[in-house]
This record gives sequence, C-alpha cells and structure tokens, in this order.
Amino acid sequence: MKTLLPFLALYRRHSFLMALGILLAIVTLLASISLLSLSGWFLAASSLAGIAGLYSFNYMLPAAGVRGAAIFRTAGRYAERLVSHDATFRVLAHLRVFTFTRLLPLSPGAIARFQKAELLNRLVADVDTLDHLYLRVISPLITALVVIVVVTLGLGYLDLRLALTLGGIMLGLLVLLPVVFYRAGQPIGRDLTQLRAEYRTQLHSWLQGQAELVIFGEQARSRQQLDAIEQNWLDRQQQQAKLSGLSQALMIAASGLTLCLLLWLAAGGIGSLPAPGALLALFVFTPLAAFEALGPVAGAFQHLGQVIASAGRVSQIIDQQPTVTFPGEGAPLTKQASIRLQDVSFSYPLQPLAVLKGIDLTLTTGEKVALLGKTGCGKSTLIQLMTRAWDPQQGSILLNDQPLANYAESTLRSMMTILSQRVHVFNSTLRDNLLLAAPDSSDDRLAEVLRQVELQSLLEDQGLNAWLGEGGRQLSGGEQRRLGLARALLHDAPLWILDEPTEGLDAETERHILSLLETHCQHKTLLLVTHRLAGLNKMDRICVMEEGQIVEQGQPAELLARQGHYAGLYTKTLMMQGGEANAQL
Repeated sequence: MKTLLPFLALYRRHSFLMALGILLAIVTLLASISLLSLSGWFLAASSLAGIAGLYSFNYMLPAAGVRGAAIFRTAGRYAERLVSHDATFRVLAHLRVFTFTRLLPLSPGAIARFQKAELLNRLVADVDTLDHLYLRVISPLITALVVIVVVTLGLGYLDLRLALTLGGIMLGLLVLLPVVFYRAGQPIGRDLTQLRAEYRTQLHSWLQGQAELVIFGEQARSRQQLDAIEQNWLDRQQQQAKLSGLSQALMIAASGLTLCLLLWLAAGGIGSLPAPGALLALFVFTPLAAFEALGPVAGAFQHLGQVIASAGRVSQIIDQQPTVTFPGEGAPLTKQASIRLQDVSFSYPLQPLAVLKGIDLTLTTGEKVALLGKTGCGKSTLIQLMTRAWDPQQGSILLNDQPLANYAESTLRSMMTILSQRVHVFNSTLRDNLLLAAPDSSDDRLAEVLRQVELQSLLEDQGLNAWLGEGGRQLSGGEQRRLGLARALLHDAPLWILDEPTEGLDAETERHILSLLETHCQHKTLLLVTHRLAGLNKMDRICVMEEGQIVEQGQPAELLARQGHYAGLYTKTLMMQGGEANAQL
C-alpha cells in the first residue's frame, strides 16, 4: 500500500472535483434509497387506508416525495457521472504529466535497460490503471460509509433496534469484504499486470522482428510463445471475472438474509407500535436499496492488487536517479560557441567494448567541420555526449572553455541546434510542430522557413492549420526530414550539430539544403555528421571516424592527397556513382 502514497498525494490538486463527485454519489444513492423505500411505504399505506383514506390519508405529500426523490436520483446520477469522470480524466492527465516529467530526465541512461515496448506499456497502460484508485476504490468506500451512517440514523427515529441491526450488518460487510476480496484478488491482479506487460512486449518484438524470424525459421515458435502468454492472460482474466461474480453473489445473499432477519425482527412491532403496519414495507425496501451502496465495494478491492502492481511498475522507473544532472544556474548564455573534446572515451552500460576511444576534437568559433564515417563507428554516440545525453567515462568536453556539466540544461539547449537522424512529427497542426523550436515565432516567419526548405506545398489548403497526423503519416520521409530542418532554422543557436541532414533527399533537394545551410551557418559553429560526400568541399575541415577513433582529419584536398581513409571512401563512392561524386565534391 505504501507504493500508492506518492500517487495519492497528486490527488490533492483535484480534491474539490473528487469531493464533489463523492458528494453527488452520496446524494444519488440516498435519493435512490428514499425513492424505493418511500414508494413501498406509500403503496402499503395506501392499500391499508383504502377508500376511507380519501378523507383521512395525505396522498399528496408522499407522492411529492416520490417525485422529488426520482428527480434527485436522475439529476444526481447524471451530475455524479459527469463530475466523477471529469475528475478522473484530470487526475489521469496529471498522472501522465507527472510520470513523463519524472521519466524525461532519466533518458537515456537510467532507462536504457528497459525495452521501448516495456516503457510504453508502463507509461500508458500502468498509468491508466492508476485511475481505478478513485473511481473503484476511494469513491465507493467513502460513499458506502456515509450512506450506512445516514440510513442507520434515519431508521433510528422509527426503531433503533432494527436500524442498528441493518447498520451493523452493512458496516461489518464494508469492513470484511474489502479485506477478503483484496487478498483473493491480489495475486490475480499482480499476474494480470505482469502478463499484460509480457504480452505487449512480446507482440512488439514479434511484429518488429518478422524478417529475422522468417529467415531463421523461428516464426512459428515465437508465435507459440505469444499464444501461451495470451492464454495465461485470458485464464487470469476469467478467474478475476469469477471472483467478481462471487462478490456479487455474496452481496445478493447478504441482502436477502438481512431482509429476512429484519422481517422477523419487525414482525413483533416497529418502535412503539405493536403491529408493524405499513412501516414494514419501509424496512423491507430500505435494505434492498441500501445494499446498492455496498455493491461496488467488494468488486473494487479485488482490482486493488492490479492497481498496486501497476503503481510499483511505474515507481520502479520514476524513482531512479538520473545518470546526468544539471545545475540550477551555471555558465552564461553566449551568442558564440566553441567546443573541445579532450581524450574522450565512452562505453554503454553492460557493454564490454568501448564505443569511443580517446577522441580529441576541437571546433573553434565559426568553424565548419564534417564528421565522416561508416554506420556504427560512433558518430551518433559522440553527438549524445556533446548534448549531455550521457557523460563520458574518461576525458572532458568543454563548451566555450567551460565543462558541459557547468551549464544549466536550458542554457545548454539554447546554445545548440540539433537535427537528429529521426525527426518526430507530433499528432498536431503544422504550426504546433514548428513552434516547438521557437514558440514566439509569427505565422509569417513559419511560412518563410517552410519555403526555405521547399515545403511550401504544405501551406496549401489549410496552411499552418493542416493536421499532420500521428507520426506525420501524411508526410513522406524527405518531407519529415525537411520539417526537422525547418525547426532547426527557427532555433537560432550559435552551435549547430546536424546528424545526416540530407538523408532520404533527392540530389537536387540535397544541393538546395546544403546551400541553405551554408548561407545560414556563415557565422555559426557547425558539426555535420554524415556518411555522404556531397558538399564536403565547403567544410573547413573533415574528420574521419573508424571504430570509435578519429583516424584522419584535414581539408578535403589535403586528405585526398594523403591517399588515406578519406581518399579510399572518395574513390569507392566515385566508382559507385559514376562520376557524380566528383561533381559534388
């Protein structure tokens, strides 16, 4: 239960809506009890009064009470559902934001051991499960307790003995049933949470690895494993459904036995009356309606084990300490940037081989450097170190002669423009996707940048209000790449780090983009990470990486004359492209 405490603390922000939802639930249940009880007594009293009661029995007041209770029940139920679900969705949104803000500083170091599918499952499914805590546990429990007290006090005016009997039975069930069904449902809930995670992770791996599974003939065996997990998951769901049925059966049995007991006790008279008369109907229908308050309680606590398991899985991630921390205030923001790497070595956790080995690299203010190398040589890892996604195990990285660790995160991000290999397009408008880079930009500025990267076609029809869809599915790979470049142009920083900026673009668009970068970065420090040779003659220096080391660096003509790594790569590219490389270089 201690696992839930940090999440319960988040509920304080929404305490008003939650309290209002519980109050409306109480009013609705009391109105429902009043409606059934008053209707039963009214019919019984009317039949006993007969025709003679036309002059002695007050038909109007009970009829008005019945109508009022019906109106309160209908309006209260609607308002309760509206407020409770609004509170639940607000709590869920808060939980998601809270979890993501705790998760973001951990990336990538502290979450590297988790698979992407596992992280997604914890961030979405496990966080969603936490909203059951209010709707299925807190609200029903408080509502039932208040209803029991009110019903007992109300019936106590007529017969204290009968009222205490009904209240005692209901209170005993309220205390006993949650404990019994929590313990019975805890292992099922824990297994359901674990099996759900295993199934989704396995399904993600199965879908992602179809090509490899087919090649190695493991598709059938992998599918059998997936089916086995699914069957175990379904079996546990069936067990939970049976437990829910058992809880409802016990409540129906308890309601019937309590009714029989009250009938037997009321047979000798109610209060000071020697014969129960029409009041007997009141004591029959009241417990029937009052037990409605206990219905959700037993079923709710069998889900508590699942909620606790989900809370534990979320806490397992967010309670970690970030591997990289930033000071609150640090080195000042400047409009010029130089960066120097001194004897930098790095290896990923639990990996025996170093990815980077003794890297020495300097970019002076305004210098344009291309970092060239084959896939897997460590170029992207070097970028992650320069942006402090990781810290090197050996050596130092200086920005303007200050260690990167001396910069606050906001300052460091303001001084760097990063274009990674993968451009993420959010499920929002074109305007919102661009404003991520520069929130204060005007629509005219956004349209101008889109024209610069040759995306003016996106401005047709709906313009900046065009909806890009999940993952930018309406855009081609090249268009997504240029959208990322448009964001880079909007983020005016002194240091530019571009990772394969022209990947996926045709030759003509590539030349245009490289020309645009040359113009825009005239007075900026630029590190261009690429494995392509186009436009490298415009660079001040070329560095060639191989197996985590810089094996060669110099100007393009100088490197060609050396007949080293760069010359070999140039010759190979020239042969493959039939002279096109010569024109590009």
